[in-house]
Amino acid sequence: MPEADLELLIQAAREAGRIASKFADTNAKVWEKPGGAGPVTEADLAVNKMLETELLAARPDYGWLSEESVHNDARQKTDRVFIVDPIDGTRSFIEGSDTWAHSLAVAEKGEVVAAVVYLPKRRKIYTAARGQGAFLNDHQIAVGQRDDLEGAEVLAARPVMDAQHWSKVPQFFRSHRPSLAYRLSLVAEGRYDAMLTLRPTWEWDVAAGDLILREAGAETADKTGAPLVFNNPDPRLRGMIAGNAQLMSQIKHALI
Repeated sequence: MPEADLELLIQAAREAGRIASKFADTNAKVWEKPGGAGPVTEADLAVNKMLETELLAARPDYGWLSEESVHNDARQKTDRVFIVDPIDGTRSFIEGSDTWAHSLAVAEKGEVVAAVVYLPKRRKIYTAARGQGAFLNDHQIAVGQRDDLEGAEVLAARPVMDAQHWSKVPQFFRSHRPSLAYRLSLVAEGRYDAMLTLRPTWEWDVAAGDLILREAGAETADKTGAPLVFNNPDPRLRGMIAGNAQLMSQIKHALI
């Protein structure tokens, strides 16, 4: 089943890329979401409409959780659920950058079992199915093997470095990318050593990346070190940390 779902997600992600790329070459309409939730464009909405229509037509017994759909409790009654961010990195999309992604996942009883992160403008598609490994453009990828957090290359936003989060702030090199799904995938690819986000984190931002990381040999957890569980009534996780086993042990030990 995860393999069949993965093929479905790949096809849907590529169609999402075609739709979004057409808008990327124009001045797409932009609105601000209520409550300071950030911007949304007509591209986000068009991609979301296609994904919801096509994916649920193919799997009518699955639940649906998307950043751009009205949330309801029906997904809590399903064993499997699509968890989707139509465009992860909307601000980057608006600015004309190529660092935005489509993030698509299927979770089964709280665990992600199929996942795609697709960056059409960068021609990069990360894929994973449970027990089948993680891939970038059909080439298998693996997490890096650095064993010392000091001097590591870590993807994190600047607030992560605040002393309030740490027993002792580690001396790693911090970098950032606007798409959270892309950050996770870069760690899975071995281009960065670890990733941290300590704020409440929407499931659709990290569901696909969680499986891609784990299938690449990484460990993932929330900021307390607890395993990630998806399709929660409140679809927000307590942050996320990811890296190989050695670095994860050191991060967990250093976080307050």
